[in-house]
Amino acid sequence: MSQCERTSWEFPALPYAYNALEPYIDAQTMEIHHTKHHRAYFDKFYAAIQGTELESLCMKHIFSMVSTLPLAVRNNGGGFFNHKLFWKVMGPNGGGEPQGALAEAINQSFGSFEKFKTLFNEAAANRFGSGWAWLIVKEDGSLAVTSTANQDNPLMDIAEVKGFPILALDVWEHAYYLKYQNRRPEYVSAFWNVVNWSAVTERFEKASQ
Repeated sequence: MSQCERTSWEFPALPYAYNALEPYIDAQTMEIHHTKHHRAYFDKFYAAIQGTELESLCMKHIFSMVSTLPLAVRNNGGGFFNHKLFWKVMGPNGGGEPQGALAEAINQSFGSFEKFKTLFNEAAANRFGSGWAWLIVKEDGSLAVTSTANQDNPLMDIAEVKGFPILALDVWEHAYYLKYQNRRPEYVSAFWNVVNWSAVTERFEKASQ
């Protein structure tokens, strides 16, 4: 996995309307999440790297040495990257199941799509406090489900389980509290209705390049 995700250090627009994921994720949550939370992570991250050698690096390289960098880079760089991925792996025409090579890889790694969903749901529901659930491609090409605290991710050198993330679910309360309050498992269940498997498959294919 040699891919290095370059970025122009520009704040990305949401790839669909704020109400596009209704009724599963409400428009007000999406707008606040994107324009306030994600924007703040991007602004603080860029302020932390601007004028330094980090500004010329890609996110993968920054994350590969994040344990040696200021917490502002780790926390806000993670928040910027994680949300950017989160928006991409959801969509208004989501849901269903993956097809082709990704479906085969899921079956090989977990036994079935339903078993994978159960593991992912548990990782998301049982993450204590704030954090993320992930489906990743490990260095050996196998798939794994993992979770990270706060705005950490599996590309970081501090991650307990490392790999290339292809599916992400934000389980910070700001991602779901307006609609679901403390019912995180209900939010996690609703997420499967908006997963953009085409985008996830694209990342899966990229991981093997």
